[in-house]
Amino acid sequence: MSGRNVLSAAVAPADVTASGITALFVPGDRPERFKKAAAAGPDMVIIDLEDAVAPAAKPAALSAAVTVLTPDQGTPFRSLVRVNAADSCYYSDDIDQLLDLAREPGHGLLGVMLPKAEEPEVIEHLAKRLQSASAPSLALVPLVESARGVVNALSIARIPGVTRLAFGAIDYALDINASGQERVLDYARAALVNASRAAGIAGPLDSPSMNIKDLVKVAGSTRLGRDFGFAGKLCIHPAQVPVVRAEFTPNDADVAWAKSVLDAEGGAAQVDGQMVDRPVTERAHRILRRAGHDR
Repeated sequence: MSGRNVLSAAVAPADVTASGITALFVPGDRPERFKKAAAAGPDMVIIDLEDAVAPAAKPAALSAAVTVLTPDQGTPFRSLVRVNAADSCYYSDDIDQLLDLAREPGHGLLGVMLPKAEEPEVIEHLAKRLQSASAPSLALVPLVESARGVVNALSIARIPGVTRLAFGAIDYALDINASGQERVLDYARAALVNASRAAGIAGPLDSPSMNIKDLVKVAGSTRLGRDFGFAGKLCIHPAQVPVVRAEFTPNDADVAWAKSVLDAEGGAAQVDGQMVDRPVTERAHRILRRAGHDR
């Protein structure tokens, strides 16, 4: 396996989740794909019990997720789990079984992604349960997919135990009766990024691209989210993982620009016609940190 599934169990689940750039969904009722998903090299695998699983297959999907994450399987598989929505008939069993798993030393559960996240009280209750079940605490990623969720984004992000937010663009566009074109999502994207920053949590994960074969469009979608301030992106196919990672990794031109900015730091100066001041130099430092070249 590659990606963060090879990390030591000593690495806190919330830390793995907060720092991840690529997060790859895999259907919970397709356990033969779990390790294939990890082999694609994402920072996180997300076993999906919700949208990717038909109602009749949901009990089997939950069982498969618990089985692969149990410590008696040798080195346990490490993964987030997207549970069913809190108002569904499957939610209580999802959470109860995952919390039972989390009480076992050496489990592989990183945390829970909660879809249709919009009510702070529901998320706060889940956060407390997750924190009490495991030490170090499990990650909690509310997936915001509605107008109500966007409006409540800051309250959600401020809940103790929330690791980072994620954006579900398709359901959001349906909720507000919009076309789903990228520009109509600008407000929601900005709201989630600003809420995360104001709450002091990790930058959010952007909605996945629905393109699987057209990787140029995947790259463009990734750049858009990155430019808005997202810190990673959800993926629905292994082919998307390297594309997303590449778009979040500074290229040679980015590194060269950052180094030229820092070389000019210390007085009134311009680089490529741009005045070099503190925000510009801080951006340069961030680029070099992401590229592993910070001074």
